[in-house]
Amino acid sequence: MFIADGYRNRRVIVFDATTGAYKRHWGGYGEKPDDGLGAFIPLAADSQFTYDPDKPLPRQMSGVHCLSLSTDGLLYVCDRASNRIQVFERDGTFVREVQIEPRLGLEWYGTTHDIAFSHDPAQQFLYVADGANEKIWILDRKDLRVLDSFGHGGHSAGAFITVHVLGVDSAGNLFAGESTEGKRVQRFLYQGLTR
Repeated sequence: MFIADGYRNRRVIVFDATTGAYKRHWGGYGEKPDDGLGAFIPLAADSQFTYDPDKPLPRQMSGVHCLSLSTDGLLYVCDRASNRIQVFERDGTFVREVQIEPRLGLEWYGTTHDIAFSHDPAQQFLYVADGANEKIWILDRKDLRVLDSFGHGGHSAGAFITVHVLGVDSAGNLFAGESTEGKRVQRFLYQGLTR
């Protein structure tokens, strides 16, 4: 069982799903997390995390906000306020990372709120909920290259107010849940590959 422990801490924690026994944990790049850096708490005045797009990415995660395990055994982790997704082997070995719109996300809000995989057997696509820019990004899962995006801010159909969580059903349809003032779930019908 993989846990995103990111509002007060900066880590992925692994427990045995049957017994609940602790197995291991890690932070950014598979390294030991430094929870003494101060909490990343969205909208909180006591958050000590600051993001600067002109500096190298921090070795520590800002806040582990989501994670998802692919069918080929890779763990994709949202580091929300650093606007990135880090990919790991199941044992915590770092594989690669990608930043999503590093200059457009609000400093404390970030662009990687949640992720979901396409329903095809290879899970070719990675969907990324960007709550700061009110859109969903579509990435090629193999190389984490951005292929497309859709959405914009607003309350109309296809627009988002803090898109926060994603899900994909067995037909490949994408569901997007909104938080804060959005307060709804929208369904986007899978139409097949167009490229």
